[in-house]
Amino acid sequence: MHHLTRPRGRIAYDLYGADNTGPLVVCVPGMFDHRHSFRFVGADLAEAGYRVAAMDLRGHGDSDTTFDDHTSRAAATDALALAEELGGEDVVIVGNSLGAGAAAIAAKERPDLVAGIALLGPALGPPSLGPFARLGLRLLLLRPWGPRALTAFYDRLHTGRRPEGHRRQLELVLGMLRPADRYRAVYRTIHAPNETVADTEGMRARAVVVMGEQDPDWKDPRAHADHVASVVGGSVLMVPECGHYAQAQRPDVVVPAVRALLRDVVAGA
Repeated sequence: MHHLTRPRGRIAYDLYGADNTGPLVVCVPGMFDHRHSFRFVGADLAEAGYRVAAMDLRGHGDSDTTFDDHTSRAAATDALALAEELGGEDVVIVGNSLGAGAAAIAAKERPDLVAGIALLGPALGPPSLGPFARLGLRLLLLRPWGPRALTAFYDRLHTGRRPEGHRRQLELVLGMLRPADRYRAVYRTIHAPNETVADTEGMRARAVVVMGEQDPDWKDPRAHADHVASVVGGSVLMVPECGHYAQAQRPDVVVPAVRALLRDVVAGA
């Protein structure tokens, strides 16, 4: 585990293939997730010769809980800072859920640095919830039952194949949610006023949208994937036997897609 120092705290990250000379890949998880969900992607890409940095969101995993901004834009600035810290050029950012929104924001903000984005189960803006759904969410997240309820919800989002080591991942998530200060950070992330990415203005990054066919976060996963692809000017890859966490559930599909994106980036450079 490594730490990136930011103005109001530190971001934890794992580095795979530290001695590799290939292009840098930065992986950004979604809310109430742990960077460990990118363990297969990181190891497989490192074996193929790439450097991979899998980070935690602010207040998540082993990142500090001292931050006051938990938006997707904040996550984007952390991903960009990490890419610069590691000396990346023509970086590819792989983002899941809120992390995908952060990847798109980063690509728009720094077209000189970000050359490719892979958006897994992407959320490019705040969730659209009615008043009863918002109330239900707040009740679900109340302590003392909130940490276990959120871990159970995280488990249910893995519709389809269960990843190897899934029980360990659930333990990491529950362990992350138990401390009061870390739970507050996760709670603030869930309720953060995220902006909506609506166009590709300023973006040069090549993009691929990877969507689980059984992703329970969306009423129509295919329609949502098509919409996101139209926003970022990318292609769509639908993944069978997969819910919301393609990086853990189907690395056999995600890794080849990211490698193809990396080849396109290298060829374009």
